[in-house]
Amino acid sequence: MKLLFYSHYFAPSIGGVETVVLSLARGLAELRAPNGFPEFDLTLITETPAEDFDDRTFPFRVLRKPSLTQLLRIIRSSDIIHIAGPALSPLLLGLLARKLVVVEHHGFQTICPTGQLLIEPTSAPCPGHFMAGRYHECLRCRSNNDWRASWKLLLSTFVRRFLCSRVAANIMPTDWLGELLHLPNAVSIPHGIESRACDLESPRSSSPPLIVFQGRIVTTKGLPVLFEAARILRSENRVFELQVIGDGPERVASEALAKKLELSSVVRFAGRIATADIDTALAKASIVVVPSLAGEVFGLVVAENMSRGLPVVASNVGCFAEVLGDAGLTFGVGDAVELARQIARLLDDSALASELSGRARVRISKRYPRSKMIKLHAQLYRRLCNVEQT
Repeated sequence: MKLLFYSHYFAPSIGGVETVVLSLARGLAELRAPNGFPEFDLTLITETPAEDFDDRTFPFRVLRKPSLTQLLRIIRSSDIIHIAGPALSPLLLGLLARKLVVVEHHGFQTICPTGQLLIEPTSAPCPGHFMAGRYHECLRCRSNNDWRASWKLLLSTFVRRFLCSRVAANIMPTDWLGELLHLPNAVSIPHGIESRACDLESPRSSSPPLIVFQGRIVTTKGLPVLFEAARILRSENRVFELQVIGDGPERVASEALAKKLELSSVVRFAGRIATADIDTALAKASIVVVPSLAGEVFGLVVAENMSRGLPVVASNVGCFAEVLGDAGLTFGVGDAVELARQIARLLDDSALASELSGRARVRISKRYPRSKMIKLHAQLYRRLCNVEQT
C-alpha cells in the first residue's frame, strides 16, 4: 500500500507534531506483510528544510519543499494521503484527485482561525466563538491591527472545515477533541508513547525539590502562571528550584518576569535540550508542571513525563484531564493560587507523589503505548482500502 504522509513541520524542527509524525511514520514503515516485505511504501513530504540533517537515516523517503507539480504527482500515485493537520494544498489536491484522504488533527484549525482556541488580546481561553457564529469576535482576536490577515484566517477556517467534512477519516488523539471539532468520519486514535524501562519503586528526590516546566516559551504554554504560583510558594517560605526546559520567542520576556517577581535565585532557564538528553535532564525532577492556557489537543509533555514516573500537575484543559485520569493533579486554567496549592500538596505529601508516580506509569503503559498507535493507524488504512491482513 502506497502511503503519503504530509507534515508541514518535521525534523530537524522540534515539537509535538514532529515527534508524533516521526514516531508514527517510522513504526508504519517498519511493519511487515506476511510475505516479509514492507506493508507500507511510505513517503513523507514536508516544508521544513533539512539543513544539516541526513534524511537517509529514516526507513522511509522524505521529500522537502516540493513543487506543486511534484506534490500532485505523488498524491496521484498514492493510495492513502495522511495529512498532519488540515493543510489546505494537500487536502484540496487529494480530494480533487479522488484519493482517500485522512487528516490527523493536531490543533483547532477547523474551529478557530488562529488554531489555538485562545483570545490573543487577553490570553484567555476562547469559549468557542467560531462554532457559535460569533465571527466578529474571531476578527477581533488578533495581536496587531492587520484586519486583512484576520479576514484571511477566518475564511480559511470555513474552507478547512468544509474540506475536512469530506475526507475519509478525521483522526482525533483524544475523545475530548473529537467532541469539540464535531467532524464526520471521526476516529479516536491516541498518540503513543515510547516505553521506558524503569524501576517503579525508585524514589524521586532532590534537595531542594526541583519543579520542571518543559515546552516552548510562548503565551499558550502559560509559564507566567507558573511563575506567579512560584511567587506564592516563596511567600510561604517554601524552598524549591524551578527549571524551565525549552526556548521560544517569549524567553526574554519570561526572564524579565522572573526577575520582576524576585524569582531569579530559584528559576533556571536551561534552554532547548536534545531529545536524547531529556531523560537525564529530568532525572532529579520532583514535579512537572504543565500550565497551558490553550492550544493543546493531547498533551505529549504530560504523557511522556507520566511514563517517566514523574508526578504531573496540569491545567484542567480537557485533553490533559483525559490523559491524566486519576494519575495526576489538575488546577483551573490560569489559576496561579490553585496551582500553588497543588504543588504544595506534592511537596508536603511524599506518599501522594509516590502513588501518582506509580499510577502514571501504569496508565501510560496500558492506554497509550506506541504499538497501539501504530496498530490502529494500520487497521484504519487497511479498512479504508478494503485490504485484509492474513
